[in-house]
Amino acid sequence: MSTADVVLRPVTGADLDLFEVEFATESGTGPWQWFGFTPTHGLRRRFAETGLLDADGGVLTVEVDGVTVGRVEWFPASWGRPATSMCWTIAAGLRAAYRGRGIGTAAQRQLAEYLFLHTRAQRVQAFTDVSNVAEQRALEKAGFEREGVIRSGQWRQGEWHDQVLYSILRQPAQGGPTA
Repeated sequence: MSTADVVLRPVTGADLDLFEVEFATESGTGPWQWFGFTPTHGLRRRFAETGLLDADGGVLTVEVDGVTVGRVEWFPASWGRPATSMCWTIAAGLRAAYRGRGIGTAAQRQLAEYLFLHTRAQRVQAFTDVSNVAEQRALEKAGFEREGVIRSGQWRQGEWHDQVLYSILRQPAQGGPTA
């Protein structure tokens, strides 16, 4: 498989059926994305209303050779007033059998490129657990830069977890330090 084989496309009803089965347990999500059982009717309602694509974010299916292997999503974040400081936060979830093959790297890079092409955001960011070394490598290979650690940023499995923050910029920051 080459990264050219990784395709992002809109979610279908069949994809939702698969996601509900594949990501319904910790063995499906993996330990860093298991937040307990959650209802799916809200996702189904959003799919019926918007196809999971709207101004407030979205979900795309990750496909390789015609097989649905996972999904990527994005949602707004802000480092100031939303009207002037909005950026996108992205996340990825792959089916267990497709992890560790470079698919997540390619999908997250494609999603960042898509967001830079179709929105005005200057920044796309992602975060992952400090112990999720595979995702940290995937983000770095996708062109994201490690920015720091968010202490106790995520509640999961009965305790707080530190998260590593990454970002990629549309263009280098202006007015920053020079080498």
